[in-house]
Amino acid sequence: MRILLLLILSVLTFQGMAQKPVRLALAGLSHGHVGWAFNRSDKKDVELVAIYETNPELVNRFAEKYKLDKKIFYSDLNKMLDEAKPEAVSAFGAISEHITIVKACAPRKIHVMVEKPLATTFADAKEIAALAQKNNIQVLTNFETSWYASNQYVNKLVEEGKLGDIRKVMVNDGHQGPQEIGVGKEFFDILTDPAKNGAGALIDFGCYGANLMTWLLKGERPLSVTAVTHQDKPEIYKNVDDEATIIVQYPKTQCIIQGSWNWSFARKDMEVFGNKGYAVAVNATTVRQRFQEKSPEETIKLDPRPAPYTDPFSVLADVVQGRIKLDKNDMYGLPVNVIAVEILDAARESAKAGKTVFLKK
Repeated sequence: MRILLLLILSVLTFQGMAQKPVRLALAGLSHGHVGWAFNRSDKKDVELVAIYETNPELVNRFAEKYKLDKKIFYSDLNKMLDEAKPEAVSAFGAISEHITIVKACAPRKIHVMVEKPLATTFADAKEIAALAQKNNIQVLTNFETSWYASNQYVNKLVEEGKLGDIRKVMVNDGHQGPQEIGVGKEFFDILTDPAKNGAGALIDFGCYGANLMTWLLKGERPLSVTAVTHQDKPEIYKNVDDEATIIVQYPKTQCIIQGSWNWSFARKDMEVFGNKGYAVAVNATTVRQRFQEKSPEETIKLDPRPAPYTDPFSVLADVVQGRIKLDKNDMYGLPVNVIAVEILDAARESAKAGKTVFLKK
């Protein structure tokens, strides 16, 4: 009986430890999606312990809006990491700052989650991956399309061979434009700065297709990348593209990525065509599919992905505490996202040079 009681107490103690919230810090407040971190009071898997932000106006705005103690704000990243001792940091600043955040966090064994994409350059992406491996930390990249049940369903069709060999994939992402949808000034300044964002629509929405295609093909690198960019609204987006089409070529497969700030409405959809059928992820929970030439198209309605895959902070908490093990082909993981940045880097080079870029073997 004594042994049984000890075992029960041990299990309860372990469960209590497992449910302890992850100590989370935010690095930056300028990204338009940062509000999510403050609007999840129904979940207790992370505890916000500190915020790094150098813009006093943003500090005051967020402190007032969310009734935050000014003591948790820091204007020095390293000081915040040393004093607050977070277990994980979520980056909500410019994409170009991701490398700086990982450089600070990795030696301190602090895990990192960044908003898409992983980096502005392939060189930065490779350095982030090297730092993560050397210091045994996880670096996650958060894509909204990682939450979509439709994409998971289509990927399963691919894995089960129901579509046959993939021949063409088309990924369409974007909206009417950052100004048109009313993003905040600080976020607008990032998105329209070629140094901070890497490019305009090419990076902002081309990254979804690069991530999804690399995931669908289990980490296969393409042979070449060809891209065309344009400024349909130079009076608004004078320093970056607002229209981008990227053709990613593989030995037997082609992917066309259309990232735009000129759609008539917001969209994130993917079409996968194989030699046996096709599947279209229309939105997060709807798929259109057809498997034989004479068979009718059918529409599948899906339930949303189960927890924790409805909330990136829940995913981060589960990864940090070991409940989720990222495999090498996870959409959040480094192998897929390093290649995604390689594709984007080549696309930017192709658009600038006006010619196809062949990736080095």
